[in-house]
Amino acid sequence: MGIVTAATPAKLVSGFHALSDPLRIQVLELLRSQELCVCELCERLKVTQSKLSFHLKNLKQAELVRTRQEGRWIYYSLNLSQFVVLEQYIADYRRFSQILPSRSCNS
Repeated sequence: MGIVTAATPAKLVSGFHALSDPLRIQVLELLRSQELCVCELCERLKVTQSKLSFHLKNLKQAELVRTRQEGRWIYYSLNLSQFVVLEQYIADYRRFSQILPSRSCNS
């Protein structure tokens, strides 16, 4: 598959794991249209800051979100380049993998 050279297996696992949680998906959906601070995310998602912090940490470690500090507030936005890496990885299966006919087991 070799097209995605920037993605290590650990980065891919981290990215797909981060996408596997419903709350993290909701966070990403909110960030699609604008950057938001933690307090705005908590309010819109109706979750506590401690719960959200855990999920934001996962998204940040997976490099799916970026942070920007302004005064005492931390703002989150999407890191679209990491989404491209994950998308390219999936697309490579379609482009470079053979579609083999199913085989029956003769056991």
